[in-house]
Amino acid sequence: MEAVLQVNNLTKLYKNGRGVSGVTFEVGRGDVLGLLGPNGSGKTTTMKAICGLCHPDVGESVLFGHNVFTAYESAMGKVGCLIEMPALYEYMTAWANLKQAAGLHPDVTEEKLQHILEMVRLEKYKNDRVSRFSLGMKQRLGLALALVSEPALVVLDEPANGLDIEGMIEVREIITRMAVEKGTTFLISSHLAGEIEKTCNKVAVIYEGEMLSFHTMEEALRLNPTLEDFFLTTVREKRGELIL
Repeated sequence: MEAVLQVNNLTKLYKNGRGVSGVTFEVGRGDVLGLLGPNGSGKTTTMKAICGLCHPDVGESVLFGHNVFTAYESAMGKVGCLIEMPALYEYMTAWANLKQAAGLHPDVTEEKLQHILEMVRLEKYKNDRVSRFSLGMKQRLGLALALVSEPALVVLDEPANGLDIEGMIEVREIITRMAVEKGTTFLISSHLAGEIEKTCNKVAVIYEGEMLSFHTMEEALRLNPTLEDFFLTTVREKRGELIL
């Protein structure tokens, strides 16, 4: 399988002791990998280091064969990101935000932008100022911005944040459809085991700054009825707790 993303011994520790240590995994074309862990476990730090938004103390992130820290433009050229809150111009309309992003990609047409708006269910609000958007609508627009360049790898930090049930299902369907039909690779994070289970074909458990496991979803569910059970079992084994 073609390696889209290779993460080797990635370590980033802050002065307060938070961060991640020794993260290692690999994903291929069309994979949907979920980073599962509680808030503050290191998921966002991992994503930032992978995308070159912070420099690790140790280790490397290789995207499409290019090291993101020594060949940033080549590594990130086919990557779309939504990490933490979307970077939006709130005084502008949704359409203007997309046009602004599309200016960096001369091959993106207005028809493509319209299609993206329809995908994220914002076509009715394209001419509304973003300042009037709810948290969920801003999250949808952030997803749209991540997809503008038709990336081969999409990195989404808590993509279900602020979405209602319908919105969560729609985002899940977008991810699944793009992975299957276009071979797009996704790296997503969530503290919701159910969302990871329904969306991803691979899962990495991150807890207190460590990656405790990396499995296919089939492997994770082989001896566990749900991904939540798998997560709890993995964490309890790490703690050395008795599992009943």
